Amino acid sequence: MSEGALAARVLDALLREDYGGLRRFAGGSVLALPGGPSVRLLEDDPGFLSHTVVDPSQGLRLDDVLAAVRRVADPRDDVAAFERECRETLATARLHAAARPGVLRRLARVPDELRRGPGTYYETLAAYTDHPVHPTGRCRIGLNEAELKGYAPEFAPTFPMRWAAVPPERVTAAGVLPEWWPDEGLFPVHPLTVPHLEDMRVLPEPFLDVAPTLSMRTVAVDGRTHLKVPLTTSTLGLRNRRTIVPRTLPDGALAERLLHDVLRREPHLPVLLADEQTYGHAGSPLLAYMVRRFPAATARAHIVPVAALLAEAPDGRCVIERWDVPELFGAYLDALLALNVTLFRYGIALEAHQQNVSLVIGDGGLKLLIKDYDGTLVLAEGPLRGRGAFEDARMVTRDPEALARVFVTITLHLCAAAPAFGLARRGLLPARDGLAMIRDRLDAALGPDDAFLRARTLDAAALPGKAMVTAGTLVDKARTGSADINKHYGPPGPNYLLRDRRFRHHHRHHHLLHPRDDRDDTCC
Repeated sequence: MSEGALAARVLDALLREDYGGLRRFAGGSVLALPGGPSVRLLEDDPGFLSHTVVDPSQGLRLDDVLAAVRRVADPRDDVAAFERECRETLATARLHAAARPGVLRRLARVPDELRRGPGTYYETLAAYTDHPVHPTGRCRIGLNEAELKGYAPEFAPTFPMRWAAVPPERVTAAGVLPEWWPDEGLFPVHPLTVPHLEDMRVLPEPFLDVAPTLSMRTVAVDGRTHLKVPLTTSTLGLRNRRTIVPRTLPDGALAERLLHDVLRREPHLPVLLADEQTYGHAGSPLLAYMVRRFPAATARAHIVPVAALLAEAPDGRCVIERWDVPELFGAYLDALLALNVTLFRYGIALEAHQQNVSLVIGDGGLKLLIKDYDGTLVLAEGPLRGRGAFEDARMVTRDPEALARVFVTITLHLCAAAPAFGLARRGLLPARDGLAMIRDRLDAALGPDDAFLRARTLDAAALPGKAMVTAGTLVDKARTGSADINKHYGPPGPNYLLRDRRFRHHHRHHHLLHPRDDRDDTCC
């Protein structure tokens, strides 16, 4: 990512969110940056989250964008943190550019059998892609070059987990520990977190070698198990800390059980759930863990996070090109929309974005794998009421509109539309075809009793969008008024599902998804 490309992405996000009233400086196809140059705007039709985008070819300087931020900012805004975030993103992108060829050469030598199961092959590839919405998604705030190379998934490292001896009276735990756990009285600690545990004895002996997944704080232990531990960095904004708030562990486990309730009632849904019922904490966001176990059906399948579909594979093609692109994308949309529309009927909206939803591609056809449930939103008066209480009140709402906003911003924007627009940019599927596939499959999933959700999606004049930069870094919760920074919304954007209605495609076939050929170098 060049400086001009990053500057354009940052300015796009600020305009989308209308940070500091920045839109008032735009007229026609020109944005007059306060105190800076004029910037060309391009009409984006069909638009993903905005009707216009900044022309990335004009050589925009990051300094000019940040100067404009300083001019429109409220004195209370954390502009310094945002500047640091942008500059660290640029430095990380340059580090990626230097390391990527070597990493891809290493991954090209990974045999096909090791690319299957819930390992790190696809996770490493996905780590080189940009977040569809947040412009500084590559940044792990505060980590230096050596720490990134030693522990970030882009560099495909392995490292030994550290272990802390925690007094039993401080421990709250649930579930059954794996056989490889060294001792019940020990807590796993990420090496980067060790310096922050001043009052804790951390054993010098390494007991377990692990590899980072896309989230970085979650590491792969073996072919069936991941381990989630706290990190002191932030991603997607300074306020998005990668520590683990203790209450999120039982809340996530309860949300998973609710999903199992739904799947028992709806056995036709092609969905697998990761088991996240084993966890522990010591009352601290720096001393906690969650053991994630994967279903047996994932062991021999390709487990491809949605974030990896458009990543560059070692052969230079996109990951998705290993399979027939329209067929795979269509089968994925069938599963995604059938699941989330069904959950909406039960009063559930998953905050399962492109990192937490994976395609399970094996001999039995496509399934979805869902993990990380602690951002789930549940309707208080929904059909599953009375199944338990969440410790975090923000996981429950009495407002169906809140549920619909999560459905739109996560399921539609990040999991369906972002890949469709990405396929179009890469010349793999025309935008009108990809959007028609989303529209047709959502239309088919919505039944006669789903008028509310239909009105908020297919028939809406505009679609809500998150103000991720505003809430994640620049403005604190006390001033945004949002209890959850991940559910803070800015100005609405275009409804890309309203466009080109005449282009309709009816791919309702569920074929087995076979690779285009069986050469190792095409297995991405």
